[in-house]
Amino acid sequence: MTEHEDQTYDLIVAGTGVAAFAAALAAADAGLRVLMLESTDRWGGSSAMSGDGLWLPNNPLMQRAGAGDSREDALAYLEATVGDAGPATSHARKEAFVDNVAGFVALAERHGVTFVRAPDYPDYYPELPGGKIGRAIEVAPFDVHRIDGWWDTARGQDGVPAPVKTDDFWLLSRAWSTPGGLVRGAQVVGRTLGTLLRRRRSVGMGAAVTAALLDVALRLGVEVRLSSPVEDLLVADGRVTGVRTSQAGASVDVRATRGVVLAGGGFDHNAEWRERYQGVDGSDSSGSRGNLGTAIEVAMRIGAAVDLMDDAWWGGSIPPATKDGSAAFLVSERSMPYSIIVDAAGARFANESESYVDLGHHMREHAETVPGQSWMITDVRHARRYLRSYALDPRAVKAMTEAGIMVKEPTLPALASRIGVDAAGLQATVGRFNGFCRSGVDQDFGRGNSAYDRYYGDPLVRPNPNLGPIEKGPFTAVKIVPGDLGTKGGLLSDEHARVLREDGSVIEGLYTAGNNSASVMGRTYPGPGSTLGPAAVFGYLAGRHAAAG
Repeated sequence: MTEHEDQTYDLIVAGTGVAAFAAALAAADAGLRVLMLESTDRWGGSSAMSGDGLWLPNNPLMQRAGAGDSREDALAYLEATVGDAGPATSHARKEAFVDNVAGFVALAERHGVTFVRAPDYPDYYPELPGGKIGRAIEVAPFDVHRIDGWWDTARGQDGVPAPVKTDDFWLLSRAWSTPGGLVRGAQVVGRTLGTLLRRRRSVGMGAAVTAALLDVALRLGVEVRLSSPVEDLLVADGRVTGVRTSQAGASVDVRATRGVVLAGGGFDHNAEWRERYQGVDGSDSSGSRGNLGTAIEVAMRIGAAVDLMDDAWWGGSIPPATKDGSAAFLVSERSMPYSIIVDAAGARFANESESYVDLGHHMREHAETVPGQSWMITDVRHARRYLRSYALDPRAVKAMTEAGIMVKEPTLPALASRIGVDAAGLQATVGRFNGFCRSGVDQDFGRGNSAYDRYYGDPLVRPNPNLGPIEKGPFTAVKIVPGDLGTKGGLLSDEHARVLREDGSVIEGLYTAGNNSASVMGRTYPGPGSTLGPAAVFGYLAGRHAAAG
């Protein structure tokens, strides 16, 4: 291929995550010739590293199960949680999301993708109007033999190398402390052995959803190129007509008769942008290292508007123990009993079991008034009773210990001294918290009041499954920072996923979805899979609109 060789497709999609695949599938299903461009040498993006959950209210699986959701409840819940956070959260975009859930699911299922529900996983604010339990779905464990050699370049290899589902983790976390956890653990072991006996190589979670969607894309004739970053957009008479990409070190212009979909992720690891827009360097992000904001930047050059650039999918995380390591995003561990999170004064400042984006926001806000490091303090029972994802690998534990990120001491005063936390403050906080554990009511932050809190609790700990006293040593402290799953701000788009200018006009031929775009979820996180769910739906909308011409 030469630098000047002409290449023309109907639709070009930048990225290889869920948003990108949804766009490619919708377009290819309609007969379009589609090219997907991945900037790195591995496909799947942050989607492949995710938990696989897609928050899709009123989805077909719920309808088949008679789970009692509706369009009206879904929209009421979005208004109660998201509200008005600017143009990205317009009512039209909320309606487009809810109204096209069924279309995306039907398309994927028609081409062989198998979805399963997480029937016990609550919305993150289930007590609010329209809140439900069981709106999340995920792709069933997938045999990667079906995609032949493509698995060798999958970013999903960084995930759990077993057929484990998101719906397993709430019970697996207590696999050796509760009967339900023990049963689910046995089921996962049986599932794993069964796939091996059938000579399959099944994977779950983010690896499953991206592999399943790649499988469909390839069967529909979609071309996927790795190490092909989008360097610029081609524009003629105000319309995007293609991209300039890099292949084997040479710049190549590729034409697109129906347009371009930018679905290449956020700017998670663009240190300059993270500092400029958010005051952090991005080193504590759990997003793909290939997310540098390039696809956002090329659109900004031609006048695209952006929104929510100061926000991210925040959450409490354990910082990397090594220079090349990744942050460990905490979901279940901070909600389990026998644990609290405190600041340098030894004081609690939030409900440790709340939605991770809420905890992330609270950590950032608290740091503005009370500087210093936050720590998760745990009783020995936290380690003995529960599966802690950050401590499964002995090498990781050793690295965290050597870096001073994980500290263990026989007494709380000794622990406080080691980590630089006020000992008297910590002792007073623990004493007050232990009283809440006995009464079952967290009078300071309401931990355990919500069904979401209790989802990751321990039902055998009474009277409150999220409250276990901090009283038995040795005690462990783990450093906690406000990390993220990726950035939330990006290109502003309408209800058809078309990119907009600052004046609200449409940039013809240019679409966006996923973390490339300003999220319809605004500054909150309504339920499990609120990143991938809208990514899939707006990717689907982009592909369908482009196909309609």
